[in-house]
Amino acid sequence: MTKEEMLGKFRSYNPNQDTKLLEEAYDFAKKAHEGQKRASGDPYFDNHCMAVVEILLDHKLDMETLCAGILHDILEDTEYKVVDLEKRFGKNITHMVQGVTKISDLKFSSSDEETVENWRKMLVAIAKDVRVILVKLADRTHNMRTLQFLPDADRRKRKATETLNLYAPLAQRLGMFSLKTELEDLSFKHLCPSEFAKLYAQVEKRTKDREGALNSFREKLSKILEEDGIPFRLLSRAKNYYSIYRKMQKQNLTFAQIQDSLGVRIITQTVADCYRALGMVHSTFRPITGSFTDYIAMPKVNMYQSIHTTVMLETGDIVEIQIRTEEMHRVCEYGIAAHWRYKVGATKTDKNFDEKINWLRQWIEWQQDLTAPREFLEGFKTDITLQQVFVFTPKAEVKSLPEGSTPIDFAYAIHSDIGDKYWGAKVNNKMVRMDYVFKTGDICEIVTRNNSGPKYDWLEVAKTAHARSRIKRMLREKGIQL
Repeated sequence: MTKEEMLGKFRSYNPNQDTKLLEEAYDFAKKAHEGQKRASGDPYFDNHCMAVVEILLDHKLDMETLCAGILHDILEDTEYKVVDLEKRFGKNITHMVQGVTKISDLKFSSSDEETVENWRKMLVAIAKDVRVILVKLADRTHNMRTLQFLPDADRRKRKATETLNLYAPLAQRLGMFSLKTELEDLSFKHLCPSEFAKLYAQVEKRTKDREGALNSFREKLSKILEEDGIPFRLLSRAKNYYSIYRKMQKQNLTFAQIQDSLGVRIITQTVADCYRALGMVHSTFRPITGSFTDYIAMPKVNMYQSIHTTVMLETGDIVEIQIRTEEMHRVCEYGIAAHWRYKVGATKTDKNFDEKINWLRQWIEWQQDLTAPREFLEGFKTDITLQQVFVFTPKAEVKSLPEGSTPIDFAYAIHSDIGDKYWGAKVNNKMVRMDYVFKTGDICEIVTRNNSGPKYDWLEVAKTAHARSRIKRMLREKGIQL
């Protein structure tokens, strides 16, 4: 991407803003990285820095974030210091660059410890300005696109594993599904190359073989929606090879048994239109029993909303249909990046944005009690997962918890004082053990006692960072050595 292309793309969605700062960042970084090469042999600035900026431009981000993307490797790979960046580009941009710069002046006893300290540093920076993670996700996405040029096979595997376990789930947790999908598939491609190649060929063959049936279905679907006067547009659902592979592994299925690899999205205007479209779909095509999920009525923890249903065509083909509004689709595609895309001129609080990042701010507070590197990594992986269960209080208040959560996690999710006084739990009116694993729809009542309190063995069953952090803090106050 050239300088002119970058400016043209930015002006296409932000035509009235002066681009002088963006041009200065471009000129400064291009000169600073002059002569540097990527592992592929390509010029570093043109091949990597501008590729990161292009990803940020695709998400229509603001000028400060774009500048940080251009400059993100200045502190790590050139002689320039923090004071130089602050003087030229101000504190906000410099803070973002610092947030994505790896710690290089400390020696670590293990790769886990190095990974954790870099994540701690980045999370602290994110707490101040969440745009740090947008730059880091763009940086990691391009690094994964070019991972094949990294000569060290072990480093390729470590980066792919970290991406699959941490970066992809974090992108999903922040609602950035397009990046999440790409990061998963790129990681899968490097970690399991033969499985990826085989699955890729199978999906492409199925898509080609069933292209006629899918086109016929789209034509019929369009006709019934038009006849009912529902405003809509149809999109093909993006293939996510890793999710297909994971489903095959988890359910012990062959590819031939995976029936929902074909799909379409119905994008409409209002929530009422979504349900009208659902009614037309179910009255025209045969729905598959047990395939319906309503994430509009009960959004995921990252605010994802959509209706999912699966139907069988006359040809015997199975098609998954997702139905959502334009607003839901925007949030799904861009996640927290949409906050800056539409920030100019906004006067009201962005509720979706606040809900997407509040958990992250809380996690940064909790993680100070997770001292062991392995515990930090496992705790973070647990808390960013979207595999969740919905558990109800006796008053019908719903709490979403990571899959595998137990009554002690539920108690602390209600309130720290409830967790501290935990004595027992009733699930569906029956007393259960503390290590009971919740299922969606469970109704849980926590029984408390004032003379109760956290015990060391609670740590063996607590899954969430909030619960583990609070338990450790209370144990230390009691003088118990951890």
